[in-house]
Amino acid sequence: MSRDQKNVLNDKLESCSLDPLTGWYRDGCCNTDENDKGTHTVCAKVNDDFLKWCKENGNDLITPRPEFNFDGLKSGDCWCVCAIWFKRAVDAGHGCKIFLKSTNLKTLEIIELNVLKKYAIDLS
Repeated sequence: MSRDQKNVLNDKLESCSLDPLTGWYRDGCCNTDENDKGTHTVCAKVNDDFLKWCKENGNDLITPRPEFNFDGLKSGDCWCVCAIWFKRAVDAGHGCKIFLKSTNLKTLEIIELNVLKKYAIDLS
């Protein structure tokens, strides 16, 4: 697996968050590989609405899970969320802001770029 992965703008994938430490590899980036069944590729700046919606629909990102080295998220945290969960939240009207430069190119297999751009913080 190459750590030199691209973002949805076809540039070098930028870091998403070191605090909390995110990513499939817990390297701060939304890197992925064939073992990442959840496709943790969208760098989201989560908010209460998104977190609450995810928890109510079976993806609890709030409750700490020490066995997975996961402290739980709060509004304002940046996190590599699963592309399918982000798409579901968007479709349900509960999407949150994202960083395109830190969102993995693989995300485009699940969500179209024009949809991602509607939630982008770093659209330039």
